[in-house]
Amino acid sequence: MKSILTCAVLTFVLAGAMGTAEAKGCIKGAVVGGVAGHMANHHGVVGAVAGCAIGHHEASKNVNMNNHQQ
Repeated sequence: MKSILTCAVLTFVLAGAMGTAEAKGCIKGAVVGGVAGHMANHHGVVGAVAGCAIGHHEASKNVNMNNHQQ
């Protein structure tokens, strides 16, 4: 439980340091990745970082797809 709390705090600190324009999908991905990483051999921080990267990538991909359709 302590690791999940640490990951959540770290996620919000890092999200606060980043600009809001670059945080699309990052927070949601970091939370999901942190929980998944914690469940997989207590690698919550690694999961949060990977989740942030994947979440940001997916959000950018969706924005680009919506811009091309219009």
